[in-house]
Amino acid sequence: MTRAVVVAVIALLGSPMIHAAEPQSAAGPKPKILVHITHGPEQPTRAALAFLVARTAIEQGHAVSIFLAGDAVQLLRDATLDSLAGVGTGKLREHYDAIVKGGGRFYLSGMSSAARGLTDIDLKGRPAELAPPAVLLKLALEHERMFIY
Repeated sequence: MTRAVVVAVIALLGSPMIHAAEPQSAAGPKPKILVHITHGPEQPTRAALAFLVARTAIEQGHAVSIFLAGDAVQLLRDATLDSLAGVGTGKLREHYDAIVKGGGRFYLSGMSSAARGLTDIDLKGRPAELAPPAVLLKLALEHERMFIY
């Protein structure tokens, strides 16, 4: 090939360096992340850390689902979202808002919610739903990575 032909091919196809720099061209899609939280307001640092990890995953482009069980279902109460802050792990409300903005989805154990007085009405307008244990198992199998707090 002559130099003129090589220059013409590069001009038609674009620079190989530009194509090599395209994000996720070789790596594929990022893993889906499931964060399973069982600790609630009684463990503020642990709860805020779980939300921080979910928020960070979303900010890095991952699809994130959060399953709340046990005392963790109380984390979606407005009073808790507005008041809870972990030591060195940030404010729960800020993490929650970023998760919602980034498309994160919350699932709350139906049995845990009923035992703590949370209903569908408490979740109205939120990307959240009550779910049985079978949904947790389904989510665990659908997601490539799972973090438990």
